[in-house]
Amino acid sequence: MKKWPVIGVVLAVLWLFVRGVALDPTRIIGEFLIGLAFGMLIAFMFRRFYTLDMNLTRTVQALPYAGLYVVVFIKDLILANIDVAYRVLLPSMPIEPGVVVVPLRVQTDGAITTIANSITLTPGTITMDYDEETNALYVHSIDATDTDGIVDPIRTWEDYALVIFDEEGKPGDPVPELPMAHATGEPAEGGVKRGN
Repeated sequence: MKKWPVIGVVLAVLWLFVRGVALDPTRIIGEFLIGLAFGMLIAFMFRRFYTLDMNLTRTVQALPYAGLYVVVFIKDLILANIDVAYRVLLPSMPIEPGVVVVPLRVQTDGAITTIANSITLTPGTITMDYDEETNALYVHSIDATDTDGIVDPIRTWEDYALVIFDEEGKPGDPVPELPMAHATGEPAEGGVKRGN
């Protein structure tokens, strides 16, 4: 099955959300058709950027994991907002910034980008860099004293991303070992550089 028509339909559905259409069937159908016209045109014009074909069965199997990813991400986003708000309102809470190296199991560009963007969208953390050679992200955190608190949500997102992006690895697979961190001599994951 060709991939660009499916992307065109997805863009049409997104158009409904962007427009904020009232729950009137006539308006919904009208806006959907407008979105479909533009969505198909855009998807067709950019079709060379997508793989030509898609496996519909595979896509349907990945949808529940995509839904879980969104739900878990929103939960982590809310908790991170609350945490950062507490740190701002209560100066006694620690702010010890640092950088944590997080080796990844995902390999594809789409999965790596999704996880890196999820980290950056979460208040209190930002993806600083990606090391292609070691397949690791460098994550800056507002409080790097609890490396497990930083890495655990990323591992959960990664479990879902392994399925969504049809990676070779499977959820629960062990994290790859990284060489010793250059500056500290500590293992890379959990190795924290303070004061950044």
